[in-house]
Amino acid sequence: MKRVLVDTSVWSLALRKKEKSEEELLVVDHLSKLISNLNMVIIGPIRQEILSGISTKGKFEFLKERISIFEDQILNTQDYELAAEFYNECRSHGIQGSHIDYLICAFAVNNDLTIFTLDKDFQNYKKYLKIRLEKFV
Repeated sequence: MKRVLVDTSVWSLALRKKEKSEEELLVVDHLSKLISNLNMVIIGPIRQEILSGISTKGKFEFLKERISIFEDQILNTQDYELAAEFYNECRSHGIQGSHIDYLICAFAVNNDLTIFTLDKDFQNYKKYLKIRLEKFV
């Protein structure tokens, strides 16, 4: 069974944006299928990004409750070490990225997961890292 690590960009689109284009609706539909089939995975740093920047306490609590049904997968030392290695590799090629992005890549590689993201930075990472990106259309 293929398992997919769902990135913050997809969650934000699904949970925060009210008006969605047809393409965005396809993304949300794909996320719904992953959830229904129990194929999606989340990690704590993604949960933190999803909940960061919420303007009111009420919205924060609502969003926190909605995603509370999904259990965080456990990160380990090898994930952090590989994330640092990925950071160094990409940086040596002039590619900048966030520490959380590289942690997402490392966790996905270490756990044989595909990454479902709308963040174009992952296309750059893919040039030098053995990550797999989810195709949804």
